[in-house]
Amino acid sequence: NQYCDWVARPTDCYGDTVVYRAEGATQAARAGAKAALIRSLASFSIDSPHTGVQEYASDVDPIPVACISVEDAELLARFQARGITPVVRLYMEAQTLPDAPGRNIVGELLGYEHPEQVVIVSGHLDSWDVGQGAMDDGGGAVLAWQVLSTLRQIGLRPRRTLRVIMWSCEEFGGIGAQQYFDEHRAEGGNISLAMESDMGTFLPQGILFTGSDAATAVMQQVTALLAPLNATRLSPGGGEEDTGPWGAVGVPLGSLDTANEKYFYFHHSHGDTMTVYNPSELDLTAALYAVTAFTVADMPDMLPR
Repeated sequence: NQYCDWVARPTDCYGDTVVYRAEGATQAARAGAKAALIRSLASFSIDSPHTGVQEYASDVDPIPVACISVEDAELLARFQARGITPVVRLYMEAQTLPDAPGRNIVGELLGYEHPEQVVIVSGHLDSWDVGQGAMDDGGGAVLAWQVLSTLRQIGLRPRRTLRVIMWSCEEFGGIGAQQYFDEHRAEGGNISLAMESDMGTFLPQGILFTGSDAATAVMQQVTALLAPLNATRLSPGGGEEDTGPWGAVGVPLGSLDTANEKYFYFHHSHGDTMTVYNPSELDLTAALYAVTAFTVADMPDMLPR
């Protein structure tokens, strides 16, 4: 984890290093460890542990595992480099509770010409127990809802249906989204675009998009409309945890492209509170999301596959 250059790659390093948290306890158990401590996956730290999902392989006995702050991890590394063997007393109250019912929240603005064809805008409802979940992913969920709210307030209704979905149980592997996909897979041919915001709603730069060359050409025209927001960039990489299953069956995917270099300062930590957000930037991202969703939903044709 410490060997990834978080300064140069403040968001990409998470994808490169999350395997240590997800599989660290399994690998440590296989080596005979009694417990495992994981250096927090964070681009910056003020002695703030960052939590997250981890898994045990079926061929090992589960051992206790905890994330510790970057500072504490580096302290232990210095001890080791000096030949000192530190002794750690690990006290934890974490537990895995039985599964319980969860629900996705769905709202729609029906299209006036092709109500069976859909543009999805989404975020996820759940968050970890640390912080408030404002950034991951309260902002994304509220932003999706704001699309419908804004369009209703100004009296706009697109040709196709705009469907807002607030996914449940994303943090444990996209369980709510996977169930939705399993139950609605037959509708995939009628989904023009599936968007999700799950990397912060900071100052918008444009749209991240995954689709065919023909669809990309159309989306370049869509993002040109965002010039008043100074957010016309169209980059590859659209799609998040919850919309991923739709991309696997050919549905074009979109995500917000924002100035989120500080996202992993706060991600999965006590620092994820409303204070990380700037109200003016939230307004701009809401405008970007609404313009993009409405434009794609109101075009004469669906995005080409």
